[in-house]
Amino acid sequence: MNPTTRDPRDGEPKPPFREKEQRAPGLQSAMRQKPDCGEESYAGLGRMKGRRALITGGDSGIGRAVAIAFAREGADVAIAHLAEEEKDAQETAELIRAAGRKAHLVPGDLADPKTCATVESAVKHLGGIDVLVNNAAFQGKAVEHFEELDEARLRRTFDVNILAMFHLVRAALPHLGEGACIINVASIQAYDPSHPILDYATTKGAIVTFTKGLSQELLERGIRVNCVAPGPVWTPLIAQSFDEEKINSFGKDSLYKRPAQPVELAPAFVFFASDESRYVTGEILGVTGGRIMP
Repeated sequence: MNPTTRDPRDGEPKPPFREKEQRAPGLQSAMRQKPDCGEESYAGLGRMKGRRALITGGDSGIGRAVAIAFAREGADVAIAHLAEEEKDAQETAELIRAAGRKAHLVPGDLADPKTCATVESAVKHLGGIDVLVNNAAFQGKAVEHFEELDEARLRRTFDVNILAMFHLVRAALPHLGEGACIINVASIQAYDPSHPILDYATTKGAIVTFTKGLSQELLERGIRVNCVAPGPVWTPLIAQSFDEEKINSFGKDSLYKRPAQPVELAPAFVFFASDESRYVTGEILGVTGGRIMP
């Protein structure tokens, strides 16, 4: 075996975990088994030097990993987050600043279209934006029966997960010049939906369609639109969505016998945000641990 290579199945935490169930919104700071967002491991190569990014849901999990990676690649970063996630957001901001980049926090609930003025706040503090990452998502508790997905829950899931993307892109377009990019976050759930979280899975399918359709128009303006579709990832969303039995066995049925850590998704976002992917638009990049996306 080449000593410079690493077996991808090894070296990351595997179930069973010892995690407690949380109420929404899940907090990374409250987790026992902290997700690895690249705090100690991600090393940048200057691929985003001078760029300015807005990441929704950038306080923890995948969003934090992307924020760390972008900052270490040379970008200034604004983070949209819920007010209840202030502690997590401040920790992420400290990591961005430690990389020598500007960090700006914008608290608010993306279920409210007015909160999409987050874009204006990011532009004001960063001097503009070049990258919009639509990562924020709501995932309610897993249910046993379809009838438990009531109207209030459906509205919140769709407002946060897909309608906010329309509002954010509309607000961002006047500020996105040629060479800018939009990165959306879907899920393996778009292709292999789980009925206990069918509302969430349905929005992820909509995000795939949104990405493909939007990319066709915006390339005419020099703006690329792509999407990352994760498989099982260890984040606070898991702690808030399932019971302890499911939480602590999460990812065991994957080919890797474990969930991904957020840092393992960060390179996909850097690829889409950098010039290395300049001939790529309308693409859905699966980081699914071997689960097949049709």
